[in-house]
Parts: sequence; C-alpha cells; structure tokens
Amino acid sequence: MLMRIGGKDTGGLDDRWIEVKNPATGELIDRVPSGTTNDVALAADAAEAASGNWKKKTARERGLILFHAAGLVREQHRDIAQLLTMEQGKPLREAVDEVRGFANILEFYAGISAHSSGETIRLGPAGDCMVVHEPIGICGAIIPWNMPVLIMGWKIGPALLAGNTMVLKPASTTPLSSLKLAAILEKAGLPPGVLNVVTGSGESVGAAIVRHPLIRKVSFTGDTMTGEKIRQMASGHLKDLVLELGGSDPMIVMDDADIDKAVEGALRGRFYNTGQTCTAVKRLYVHEKIAGIFLTKLKMRVESLKAGNGLEPGIDLGPMNSAVQRERISCMVNNVTERGEGTILIGGSELTGPSYDAGYFYSPTLVSDISPGAQLITDEIFGPVLPVMSVPDLDTAIIEANRSRYGLGASIWTTNLATTKRVFDDVHAGIIWVNRHLTVPPDIPFGGMNESGMGRENGSHALDSYSRTKTLYLGW
Repeated sequence: MLMRIGGKDTGGLDDRWIEVKNPATGELIDRVPSGTTNDVALAADAAEAASGNWKKKTARERGLILFHAAGLVREQHRDIAQLLTMEQGKPLREAVDEVRGFANILEFYAGISAHSSGETIRLGPAGDCMVVHEPIGICGAIIPWNMPVLIMGWKIGPALLAGNTMVLKPASTTPLSSLKLAAILEKAGLPPGVLNVVTGSGESVGAAIVRHPLIRKVSFTGDTMTGEKIRQMASGHLKDLVLELGGSDPMIVMDDADIDKAVEGALRGRFYNTGQTCTAVKRLYVHEKIAGIFLTKLKMRVESLKAGNGLEPGIDLGPMNSAVQRERISCMVNNVTERGEGTILIGGSELTGPSYDAGYFYSPTLVSDISPGAQLITDEIFGPVLPVMSVPDLDTAIIEANRSRYGLGASIWTTNLATTKRVFDDVHAGIIWVNRHLTVPPDIPFGGMNESGMGRENGSHALDSYSRTKTLYLGW
C-alpha cells in the first residue's frame, strides 16, 4: 500500500505537497503528498488488516518474496540509482552501489529464512518447554536522507521476514526511491498493506508513527536530538525502539600502518557520499612519526577530487543534500579560523561558479593542528570536512578517540595484533574496523553506544529484535 495521499496533483503548490528537488541543480523532480496524522492512522489500519495473513506465511514463503524483489531491483538498478542521485545528489557510481546493497540485504534475509525456528527444552520429570519466536506486529520505520535506499533495506528486511507489517516514513528530501522500491516489492508479491509508505514531515508523520498505539516497535535513523525526542514520545507506550543516531568516528593511524592504504581509507571514509554518512571518518588521529608524509599524500588525493552533478561522469563528490546542511558545515569551519582552533590545509569554502551556483556544493576540506575542544571535534561533522591531529602514541590516540559523547564506529590502521586488541578493548564504539572503515555488510550487527543510539540492525541480531519470544510449558 503506497500512501500517496492528498488528492490529484493539479500542478499548483500548497501545503498538501512537498517538492523534491535535485540538490545539484535546484530542478524540481517531483512532488509528494505531505501526510498527516490521519494518513498514518489509515496506514496502521491497513497494516493491521494485512498482519494476520502475513504472519501465517512461513518464513521461507516470506523470504521467497524478498528474494524475488531483490531480483527485480537488480534488473532496474540503473533506473533506481539515477532517481536516487537526482533526489539525494550522490555520484551515480555510489548510488548504484547503494541500490545493489539494498538487493544484497533482501537476499541475505531470504537466505537465512530457512533457519528461522524455535527450540525445545527438556525439563525431565517437570515437563517440556517449546520456545517460539512470534512477530511483534506492526512496526514503524523512519529513515534518513543520506542513505535512504540502504537504510530502508536495513529496516524492512528483518521486519518483514520475521512476519511483521510496517509503516515507513522516508525523509522529505528523498522519498522517491523509497516509493519506487515499495512498488517493486508489491510487484514481487508482497501483499497489500504489509508495507505502507507515508510521505511527510517528521513533525506530523514521524511523530504520528511513534505515538500510534497499534505500532509496537519503531526503528529510527537520524540525529541524536531527534532520537531523544522519539525515546521520550515512545516511553508512554512502552514501545520497542532501535535508535541509530549520530556518530563521530575516529580513525587511528599508527606508525607501522601501510600509509598509502590508510590514505585511501581516510579519503573514502571521509568523502564518500560527500561526508554525509553516520559511520564516516570524522576525526583522524595520525602518529606523529608519519603525520607529515601522511598529510602530504592525503592533501594531494583530496585535491584530485572532482565535485559536480552526480549524474555526470567522473564525479567524486556531489552536492550536500540541502542549503541547511551546507550552512551548518560552513559555520563550523568558519568558527575554526575565527577562534584559531586549526589550520585549513585545503578547501574551507562553498564552491562557486557556473557548475555549482544552483546547487549546495562545499569544497572538500582538511583541517590540521585542530584543538581538542574545537566544534569540529566535539560535534558531528556531516559534510566533506576532515579534522586531523597528530598523536605521540597509542595511549593518547585512545584517550582522544574516546573524547566524544558518541560511540558508533572507529578504525585502527596497524599491522600489530596487540595494538588492534587494545583499541578493540578500550575504544567506545559499536564496531571497530581494522585497516578499513565504513564497510557494513548485511551479515554483521550494526549500532552504537552512548549517544549514538540503542539496539542493533543487520544480521540475525536484527531478525531476533523484530520477534518476541513465547514459551509453552508442557507439564506431563
């Protein structure tokens, strides 16, 4: 059930519609309905009506539908990726990877559907117990604009396989790819009402999803402040929550690391998706013995990045998703220079000129000699800006890495196993990469600590979280 609510589009603009524009050109792509609390209620009713038959299907039957949908997505991946680039701004190459990632997720959950089972516990003379996993019921999902396709997959894959129905709200700037994917899932055999997409603002549609009494679990990906509001709203209904929130991932490079490999890791880890990724490298700590050569090599690679419209060939960096996001990044960088908190090595300004003036472009930026208390260190940087600090040893690197209220991811670049273990044991993060950063395949659990959220997505852990355990005690 695709909730395109609001009447016929007569071409006029009013508060019933949300414009979707290309952030690279300002071009109007489409408009979608601005949903209301009543629309969420209609979607929840549809999900409730579909719930009985959907949960009666076997996990394998549900998995086959996901697998069929994955095949259709692969057949249409170029068209879906182009739509994603037009509404989000990322280079087409990255959009293709994201769409393929969505198909990977559906295939992963389809692949483990045969292993969805309970257990029997023999209690001897006292009897026997049968433990089963039942679907929670109706689940809500609120997804962000930065990786809308991939994160939609993270949420619907385990939820639907576990037998739940869902009401999903895409971000207002990137709703089109979610609507397209939902239509493909219906074409693959997903019954009407199992997945309901309601477009609209967080204040109306998002809040209504969190508060609706039929929706028993909510999974949200977004900023920490909004996540805290959702936690408070949901507490009155004792809903299950998954909150995947902000991050300020540190990358630690020791003096025994492969420098060239680490430079490439920092480049991709920071500037992929124009730095608009929750698990991006947001703070770089390099051992002082190699800091000079490392920064020289990294600066050369950053200088080679080409920014522009993501639909054009050879583009490495698209625009930021909105004027608001660009303004926030611009203010953070300006604060560095005004307060003497660091040295800008490259970038540090909005991109201007005929290719950029219509969009929200910001130059890829490196900042060295950054002060530990600078905003670029303490706050999440959601854009193409990378602060760099040199550190004398591993102890200092770990102290600085933990100097954050976040705890999503971190990476260590080294050839020393003991160093790796120290970082894994002592750095506060939900995932630690070794000699890589950013990669999150569907097989592994993903989530953060501290103000980076609660709960886990991906893997069998996510499937378990979309089920509730029920026990039958047989007393003979």
